[in-house]
Amino acid sequence: MLSPERLAQPDYEYLAQRHVLTYMEDAVCQLLENREDISQYGIARFFTEYFNSVCQGTHILFREFSFIQATPHNRASFLRAFWRCFRTVGKNGDLLTMREYHCLLQLLCPDFPLELTQKAARIVLMDDAMDCLMSFSDFLFAFQIQFYYSEFLDSVAAIYQDLLSGKNPNTVIVPTSSSGQHRQRPALGEASMLEGVEASLFYQCLENLCDRHKYSCPPPALVKEILSNVQRLTFYGFLVALSKHHGINQALGALPDKGDLMHDPAMDEELERLLVQVPGLISSVTTIPEASCLPSRTPPRVGSPWKSLHHSRKVDAESDGSTEETDESET
Repeated sequence: MLSPERLAQPDYEYLAQRHVLTYMEDAVCQLLENREDISQYGIARFFTEYFNSVCQGTHILFREFSFIQATPHNRASFLRAFWRCFRTVGKNGDLLTMREYHCLLQLLCPDFPLELTQKAARIVLMDDAMDCLMSFSDFLFAFQIQFYYSEFLDSVAAIYQDLLSGKNPNTVIVPTSSSGQHRQRPALGEASMLEGVEASLFYQCLENLCDRHKYSCPPPALVKEILSNVQRLTFYGFLVALSKHHGINQALGALPDKGDLMHDPAMDEELERLLVQVPGLISSVTTIPEASCLPSRTPPRVGSPWKSLHHSRKVDAESDGSTEETDESET
């Protein structure tokens, strides 16, 4: 049964909001690229399994960055995958540098841009050097804000710079005698720049910005809540507040609360099941505890979810029941 929201929307708006055409185009491209393999199982089955992977959020694994950032669902899926794959870093209490976190990101997306990782690290490190160590939880929540709201934050940075220079992005000057009523902010010196900008004026500018970024900005009510608690703030102070806000994390829906960040019962159960199937792996992990948090630096060469799916089926079809364990133990 369709929801009331769906019934009230024209079809083209609903398809655009859910980015259905993006996934259809990607599915067709993969279909053409792997048509020889797919012909063995059928086109209908391929589309079923492709969209199942989209729903499960596994469709973004090892894909190019342009696809990972193409839709809000893709971004949320990537954040969730990064957390689930590397939460043992936080569980073990390891501290990593920005470069090391970037290597982890490249394991899931080989062409992930360094600039985004640097921007996320800057939220955590502020004025510290970029080679300082960061906890997994601090980096993850800062990265979530920077990655998911990337375009919005670029616009916020431009607005912030305008306010620092004395401009009001919302002000329209009309050449009449009443123009003097628009109070122009004086040029700010170094001391004033350290204090940031006036929070109420900053919110007025962001309120209009949120109206233009309906699908890629934090909920305006939560932005107002953050800015109403202070009189002045800096740009990075605003980003830190966004990254630590419980309500914004819930609204985005990709990551659990900070208190539950190290808990993932479903993944733990799956890992235990896989460990039992691989002879000798449990003893080696027990002997070297730190081995579990040191992933290979070479990203898997997987072109699409369908390719990995087809490969596993091919192994199963050719296996006599004993080679499955041998293949898994060699990977």
